[in-house]
Amino acid sequence: MKPSNVPVGAAGTTRREFLVHSAILSGAAATSGLVSPRSVHAAGSDALRIGLIGCGGRGAGAVASALSVDPGAKLVAVSDAFKDRAENACAQLKKKSPDQVAVNHDHLFDDFNGYLRMLESGVDVAILAEPPHFRPMHAEACVEAGVHTFLEKPMAVDSSGVRRILAAGQKAREKNLSFVSGFETRYSEAARQAVRRVHDGAIGRIVSMEMTYNTGFLWHRGREPNWTEMQFQMRNWYYFTWLSGDHLVEQHVHLADFTNWIMHEEPPLHAWGYGGRQVRTDPKWGDIFDHHAVVYEYAGGARLYAFTRQQANAYNEVSKLVQGTKGSLQSGLGGWGKYVITGEQEWTAPSEAGHPELTTFREMFEGIRAGKPINDSRAMAGSTMLAILGRMATHSGQKITWDEAFKSDHVLAPASYAWDADPPVLPGKDGRYPEPIPGETKVL
Repeated sequence: MKPSNVPVGAAGTTRREFLVHSAILSGAAATSGLVSPRSVHAAGSDALRIGLIGCGGRGAGAVASALSVDPGAKLVAVSDAFKDRAENACAQLKKKSPDQVAVNHDHLFDDFNGYLRMLESGVDVAILAEPPHFRPMHAEACVEAGVHTFLEKPMAVDSSGVRRILAAGQKAREKNLSFVSGFETRYSEAARQAVRRVHDGAIGRIVSMEMTYNTGFLWHRGREPNWTEMQFQMRNWYYFTWLSGDHLVEQHVHLADFTNWIMHEEPPLHAWGYGGRQVRTDPKWGDIFDHHAVVYEYAGGARLYAFTRQQANAYNEVSKLVQGTKGSLQSGLGGWGKYVITGEQEWTAPSEAGHPELTTFREMFEGIRAGKPINDSRAMAGSTMLAILGRMATHSGQKITWDEAFKSDHVLAPASYAWDADPPVLPGKDGRYPEPIPGETKVL
């Protein structure tokens, strides 16, 4: 497997250069439909052969959504680091969509390099849902193979990975390949109408944004006595920053993406914040925090207040609040998909017709067949970087600029990928993993 710290030429390492580069990519995206299709899938064809990389619940769920919106889509190959997960996903999906799942035994791949063999097996579309650490290398391989790609969020766990995603996205654009993100809110019709109204001035100039994602504890898969340390961390990837990015990056990133969208993809100047482990103290929880609070400051004076917590028996809330000089936009407290504008222009979004992920795959497949592939690389990279900047601030306790974070060469990766190799973080004699300590931990 290609290591994730392979140097990649960054598409500009400052906030200004990122904005300029993004504008260039945006212009290229607007004209991409003028380029004749060069992918392995012929425009106008009915069949779409899907391969899944990452066979956990999220990967299987994404495939189920993809198959449900397109009778011409068929799952033909899967890959996962663990063979049992690949087998389980195939069995579950076969029960759900028996006529659209045709994964032969020789198209079921495992281990760290299984994704390469899957891409060689003959697929048109790849769905990437392995732990986020692997997203850049898997995306690069998909584009190199000429495969249309759906990338589950987030897109990376460090700045180097974000730069690799930008480069892969640009190459996908040049090859006329789809490069679609799992930031499903952008495919919500209610959210699209809400953001369009804000961009048209419905709430005036944006003053502040409050993005909250508070939940309870999540899953844990334990530790078997025969597992190596790499197997344990891979099985419980969520709780290791090098694999998940910490939950500010893995989960709250949905709200970071909404912020980026509202702000016309403009990066903030800098960020600072708080975070720590109050209840997630058992060594089994790896090295991630259980709460973060970040303040992002923008050039025009606007501020983003990002809150996230994963603690049991505490108040839960997933909400968005955008305050402007003429009103506000709020979502989440009145139910999923409900957007309400109050102030000078009152408005409530119509009910959502279906889950945004269904729209994502529907529009992705329509674009492939029409020879006008969707490319979300600019947005997906910027939103992921926004979350990474926040984590860098909370882990270090420092005020960090966008430019410092984006050009950082601090790479979260092991020296090699093998079950007997050492992960980048190891437990001490007491079984505890070294945790980030604000004021001491270095992230630059």
